Amino acid sequence: MDGSIARPRPLLALGLRLLTALALATMAMLVKLAGEHGAHLIELIFWRQALTAVLIGTGLALTGRLASLKTERLRSHSIRSATGLFGMLFTYGAVLLLPLAEATTLGFTAPVFAVLIAMILFRETIGPYRWAAVAMGFAGVVVVMQPGSGDHAGVTLTGIAVGLMAPLMVSLISFQIQDLNKTENPWSIVFWFAALSAPVAALALPFVIAPHDSQTWLIIVAMSLMGVLAQILLTTSLRFGSAAVILLMDYTALLWASFYGYAVFDRAAPASLWLGAPLIIGAGLLIAWREHRLAKARRVASAASQE
Repeated sequence: MDGSIARPRPLLALGLRLLTALALATMAMLVKLAGEHGAHLIELIFWRQALTAVLIGTGLALTGRLASLKTERLRSHSIRSATGLFGMLFTYGAVLLLPLAEATTLGFTAPVFAVLIAMILFRETIGPYRWAAVAMGFAGVVVVMQPGSGDHAGVTLTGIAVGLMAPLMVSLISFQIQDLNKTENPWSIVFWFAALSAPVAALALPFVIAPHDSQTWLIIVAMSLMGVLAQILLTTSLRFGSAAVILLMDYTALLWASFYGYAVFDRAAPASLWLGAPLIIGAGLLIAWREHRLAKARRVASAASQE
């Protein structure tokens, strides 16, 4: 795969993102399961990143493609790794602190945060449609999250705060990955993220590591492998399609999270989740539609200026 950005292939990008949603939901289930077996958050992050770096490095070496990891953007990879490490802390933390379906639903606010980031960092003008989407998205959060109610046992303000930080970091990371995709291939992006962040996580490992039985280690290894798959699928999907459009496929993760929550953790999603989730998903759809309209207008204006 060459270093230049790939030609847009929307259907391929959508398919990859559907698989990404399944892989991420499965990984989240395994993270929560490992946590219930006594694995610490830092342990999970370290093993996920260390195994990712080893597997990708070994696979590329065996296939004679190690040169694809060569990069002239180590600084950009380092920034992405720092952001990604914080993102993993919040993403895994939300899964450990909240029920699986609620943690997944909060993750759907990523497009809402992307709008706010575009306004703050890129000085982008936000019109009434996208402001309405922002309001709709956070209204959905209020409906879904009702700490202290009998129907929401296990939902705490700390869990909600961590759960909202996770999509904020995801939206930041999406901008970074799209920038790296202009010059780097997916294997390089995923490898350098893992290789640069694993040693940082290792510094804290002596303070939290604990012995585990064979079942727990199998869960940790399965979680790491699923994380590798999810990361490759996610990065590749961003290579072939616009983040504003393919993020819509992420909403299918709620179906998988609800299934895993019931089948693995014996917890059915509460009624309020099915009332609030459509508001959050609707906000994402409205943002994607508006982004599509704005992009089309920019293309028309650009074509007219060249005539």
